[in-house]
Amino acid sequence: MPLPSKPRPILLVSGLVYGLIGLALAAGGVWLGLLGGSLYYVIAGVGILVTGGLLMAGRPGALWVYAAVLIGTLAWAVAEIGFDWWPLAARGDVVFLLGLWLLTPWITRALSHPAGASRRAMTLPLWGGVVASVAVLAVGLLSSYHEVHGTIAAVASPPPQPPSGQPDEDWRAYGRTESGQRYSPLAEITPANVKDLKVAWTFRTGDLPGANDPGETTFEVTPIKVRDTLYLCSQHQRLFALDAKTGALRWSYDPKVQNNPTFQHLTCRGVSYHETAAGAVDTTGAPAPADCPRTIFLPVNDGRMIALNAETGALCESFGDHGTLNLQEGMGVQTAGFYEPTSPPIVSDKIIVIAGSVIDNYSTQEPSGVIRGFDIHTGKLVWAWDAGAVDENALASATHTYTNNSPNSWMTASYDPKLGLAYMPMGVQSPDIWGGNRTPESERYSSALVALDINTGKRVWSYQTVHHDLWDMDLPSQPSLVDLATPEGTRPAILQPAKTGNLFVLDRRTGELIVPAPERPVPQGPAPGDRLSPTQPFSELTFRPEKLLTGADMWGATIFDQLACRILFHQMRYEGTFTPPSLQGTLVFPGNLGMFEWGGIAVDPVRQIAIANPIAIPFVSKLLPRGPDNPAAPNDAHPSGSEIGVQPMYGTPFGVVLHPFLSPVGLPCMRPPWGYMAAIDLKTMKIAWMHRNGTIRDSAPVPIPIKMGVPSLGGPMTTGGGVAFLTSTTDYYIRAYDVTNGDQLWEDRLPAGGQSTPMTYAVDGRQYVVTAAGGHGSFGTKIGDYVIAYALDK
Repeated sequence: MPLPSKPRPILLVSGLVYGLIGLALAAGGVWLGLLGGSLYYVIAGVGILVTGGLLMAGRPGALWVYAAVLIGTLAWAVAEIGFDWWPLAARGDVVFLLGLWLLTPWITRALSHPAGASRRAMTLPLWGGVVASVAVLAVGLLSSYHEVHGTIAAVASPPPQPPSGQPDEDWRAYGRTESGQRYSPLAEITPANVKDLKVAWTFRTGDLPGANDPGETTFEVTPIKVRDTLYLCSQHQRLFALDAKTGALRWSYDPKVQNNPTFQHLTCRGVSYHETAAGAVDTTGAPAPADCPRTIFLPVNDGRMIALNAETGALCESFGDHGTLNLQEGMGVQTAGFYEPTSPPIVSDKIIVIAGSVIDNYSTQEPSGVIRGFDIHTGKLVWAWDAGAVDENALASATHTYTNNSPNSWMTASYDPKLGLAYMPMGVQSPDIWGGNRTPESERYSSALVALDINTGKRVWSYQTVHHDLWDMDLPSQPSLVDLATPEGTRPAILQPAKTGNLFVLDRRTGELIVPAPERPVPQGPAPGDRLSPTQPFSELTFRPEKLLTGADMWGATIFDQLACRILFHQMRYEGTFTPPSLQGTLVFPGNLGMFEWGGIAVDPVRQIAIANPIAIPFVSKLLPRGPDNPAAPNDAHPSGSEIGVQPMYGTPFGVVLHPFLSPVGLPCMRPPWGYMAAIDLKTMKIAWMHRNGTIRDSAPVPIPIKMGVPSLGGPMTTGGGVAFLTSTTDYYIRAYDVTNGDQLWEDRLPAGGQSTPMTYAVDGRQYVVTAAGGHGSFGTKIGDYVIAYALDK
C-alpha cells in the first residue's frame, strides 16, 4: 500500500475531534487534580490529545497510543471500583467507543504504515484493549455489588400479637391499624399465584393540579377500608367513598381548600375512622352525640380538620363548629399555608390526636408545631403538647399562644391502646439548616420519638435521634409497633425509621433501646454563630453506608459528567454523616430526602420481619450570607412554595440553597443503585436481603427498562400470604416481592407515578390490592388521578 502524500480528510476531522476531547479531559483533570482528586483524567486527556495529533499526521502510532489509553483506563477503573458495572460504564463508555472508531476500515486504511508491516500487527494492541474491556464489562454485568442475598427462616413460635380490633378483611387506619405495621393477615394472594393478578377496577378522582397550585402537589394517599366502603382523599383534600367491590362512587365531599402557590405542600396522605361504641360518653362524661356513629376525619391543608358521617358524607354537626375544627386557633402565626395537616390523625376511643406540617426554612416566625388532643365526639380541646414551650402542656388563651417555630410532627403517629401511649415522630425547629438562636426548650425534642399519654398529653418518655439537627434529619415516617420474640420472652417494641438510614428499636413502654445506638464523634466546625453536638447516636441496625463517599463514588452517563461530578464533589465540604452546613457548600449524605421517607416500613409480626425501601441520594446544602440577593427580611407577602432551591431562613444570618447532588445533565452524581427493596430479620436485627429496585424507564431520555435501582417515595405493604407490594419508584409500576428472599414476583404498568403506599382488603372472600397512581410534582413523576384495584380472577 503506497504511503499517502497527505492525511486524508477523515483523519483530519477525527484527529480534531480526539484533540478537543483530550484537551477537555486534560483541562478538567488539571482542575480536579488541583482539588486533590484523581490524576487519571490529566493522563488520559494527554493520551487522547496525542492520539488526535498523530491521526492528523496520518501516523499509525495513534493506534498504539490509544491502546495504552484504553488499557490504562481499564486498569484504573477496576482498581478504583472493582467490577461494579455502572461505575465501569461511566468511566469507559466514551473511551471504548473512541477505540472502536479507530479500528474501523476508514481509519486503519487511511493511516500510513511502513512497507511490509501488516494492518493486523498495527491494530493488535488496540484490539486487545477492546476485547479486555468487553470481558471486564461482562464480568461486571454478572456482579451484584451493593446487594445482600439471603433467605429469612420461618418462625417456629411467633409471639402472640394483640388483637387488631377489626376484621381481617378491613384496613381501617393509615397503617391498617394504629400500630403502623402496614401488614394484613389476608393470604389469598401468595408467591405462587400473585403473577395472576389483574386490574379489578379503576376509579378516577378528576382532581388534578391546577395553575394556582404549588410544585409539590401530590397524590400520596393510602385509602382505608371499613366494611364494604373504601375512603380516600385527593390532592385538594377531596374525600371519596367508594364501593370496595366495584370501585363505584358512593359519595364525595369537597372542602374547597383555600390553596395558592405559596403553600409548600398540597397533599393528603389519608383519612381516619372512628366508630362510636354503644353507650359511649365524651370526655366530660356526657353521652356521645348520635349524629355520627361512624365518622371519617379529613385533614385539610389550610389548617382545618373536618368530621363527616361515614355513611352519608354529611358534616357531623355535633363536632367542633358544625363539623369543622379550626386548627389555626391559638397559633401566633396564622398565614395560610404555613401550617398544613397533611397526614391522618390517630384516634382512640376518646381522643383524636392531630399534628401538622409547618413550612420549612422560611423564617424564625412560623406557626407552632403544637400537637393537640381533641374529644373525638365533640371536637373539644382536651390537651396540648407544645415541644418548644417551657410549660409543654400550656393551653392557648387570650394572653398565650403556642410557641412559634416549635418542633412539629408532620407524619402520622402510632398508638398502643393497651399502654395508652401515642408515639409522635418529631421534626426539627425551622429553619432547619442553621440553629444558632434555638432555645434549650426547642432543642429537647427535635428529631425525637416522643411517647405521650393519649388522654392527658403528658410526655411519658422521649428518645432523640439527632442532637441539634442542622440537616433536616427529622423522623419522617410513622413508627411501627410490634411484639418481639426474645430469649427473655415477648417484648413490646417500637421501630422508628430515620432519614439518616438508622432504624431505632426501643421498648415502647419505657423508651429503652433494644438495639444499641452508641454515641459516636461527628465532624465539627459549625457555620459562624452556630454550634454542634460533639456526638450523635448511630443505631447498630442501619442502612446507612459505613464507608465514606469518595471521588470514586461519583458517576455520570459519560466520562465528562463523571469528571464534572468529581470536581463538584471535591469543591464541597464532606467528612461523612453529619458534616455541618457551610458557606463552602456541604455534601449531605444521607441526603435531605433521607434514606427513609414518609412511607415508613412494613412489619410482619408473624414472620418477625420488616420490609423497607431505603433510598440513597446525596444533597447539597450551601449557606448564603445576607446581601442584596438574600435580604434579611421578606420583600413580599409570602414565600415560594418549594422545599428545593433558595430557602430564605429569615431571622437567621443566612439563607440556604438545597438541592439533590446532580450532574450538569441532571443525573445523580453518586453511582447507582439509588433505591432498594430490603428485609430485616427481627429475630437477629440484621438485614436479611437487599436488592436494587426499579428501572430508569421513566427517567432516562430513552425509555429502556434498565434495572439500576431508582429512588422511591412512598412505602411497602406486606401480607399474611408472604407477598409484599411497593408502588413508589420513579418508574411507573406496582411490584410484588417474595418476603423470604426479595425475589420480584410480578409487576404491572401504572398510568402515572405511584408515589403512595398500597393497601389490601377483602370483600366476599376475594382479596384486593389497591394503590393510588397520581404522580408527585417535586419528584417529577407523571401526574394522574387514578385509584387502581388488583385481584385474582374470580
